Order: sequence, then structure tokens, then C-alpha cells
Amino acid sequence: MNCALVTGGSRGIGRAICQKLAADLGYYILINYQGNMQAALETLQLIEAAGGKGEIIQFDVADADAVSTALTDWSARNPDAVVEVIVNNAGIAKDGLFMWMSNTDWQSVLDTSLNGFFNVTNFFIQKMLRKRFGRIINVVSVSGVKGTAGQTNYSAAKAGVIGATKALAQEVAKRNITVNAVAPGFIQTDMTADMDEQELTKLIPANRFGKTEEVADLVSFLASKKSSYITGEIININGGIYS
Repeated sequence: MNCALVTGGSRGIGRAICQKLAADLGYYILINYQGNMQAALETLQLIEAAGGKGEIIQFDVADADAVSTALTDWSARNPDAVVEVIVNNAGIAKDGLFMWMSNTDWQSVLDTSLNGFFNVTNFFIQKMLRKRFGRIINVVSVSGVKGTAGQTNYSAAKAGVIGATKALAQEVAKRNITVNAVAPGFIQTDMTADMDEQELTKLIPANRFGKTEEVADLVSFLASKKSSYITGEIININGGIYS
């Protein structure tokens, strides 16, 4: 059984990626969620309604022990399963000006995006190296590429994942494992629901917010064998807002 694990897969971009990897590439999808079981189950139902298969798996990517326990238990129950694709999508935002930022708001954002990447990817990397195949795709942000005022913590976390993407790609390329990142701009999700879309659209050359399905299409391509000579890349998907 060939599997794809998507962290933060219950809603938004993560949900769209889960659906796309099942539909396009036929993967058995591991839908990771932290707290919203109902949303995770809805994602699973959407996959199954389209003829795909998967299951939900709960853990907080920032908690190294929780990640190890959950994935060790799952691996023991599924000895013949092979996780070929990891999509590190889980992330949180705690926006605010740096001068007023608490240690907690700084640390929690880094723990989820940056340490989450390490905790999940590190668990599987030796298995991928032995199998001589893998696709690691990290969902970062335009904020990690250019920096965004009011998001010093989020920008730092995503920029850290960008650096890790480029470095790890060089370590594992000989074993047919690619490591890439996608950097969305403004995408219509719960995270952007409170933003002034009409005003922000003026900043975007494409004159609109992106759709989660558009990000998922890019991730699906990077997860496929069609992208086997692309690694260490950070691909912006932002309607031209930063190019």
C-alpha cells in the first residue's frame, strides 16, 4: 500500500491536497489533524466519495513524542504500507508587531512549521532512503520568501523551512528523493477569511486570490514521477505578487 501523509490535512489547502493526491495519483491518504476531528472526517468522506481511500491520524506536529508515538503505532499496524509522499502543510499564525510579540507567540509558530517539518520528515527519511524513492513537499509562504510586516515569527518559521528544503534536497537526491517547497500567496481559506480581499486584490497582478485547488494541483505535480528532476526548488504560487 503506497501512502501519502498530509499534515494539517483537515481543512483549506491541506484538504485540497489530500483530495488531489488521492484522485490524481491513487495514494492512500493519511490525513493528519491536531484538534478538529470532524473536519478531518469530512476530508476523508470527500476522498471516499470520489473513489479514493485513506484514514485520519491525530497528532500535533510540534510535539516530537506525539509524532513518534502516533507514526510508530500506525507503522506497526500497517507493516506493508510505504509512505512515499510527505506534505508538510501544518502551520499556525500568531500575527503581531515584533515589539509586542510574546515568547509564546514566537515559539509556537516556529515549533509548528519548522520543528513540525523535522519531526515528521525525520521519522520517515531513513525508510525513504532504503526504498530509494520519495517526495517531500513543504508548504511555505510568500511571507517566508519576502518577509511580511506583522509576521516576523511566521516569516522566520517559513524561511527556516525553505533553507531546510534546499539543504535536505542535496542530501537525498541520489536516492531518487526530491524535496521541494510551494510558497502560496493569498489563497481563499479560513486563514484569509478575515482579510479585506477587495483591498488586497489590488496588490495582486492576477487581480484575485488563489484557490486551494490551484495549490493542490502544484503539489500533485511535485508528488508525481513527472517532477523527478526538480528538487531543492521553492515554487511561488501567488498570482505574481512576488516575482
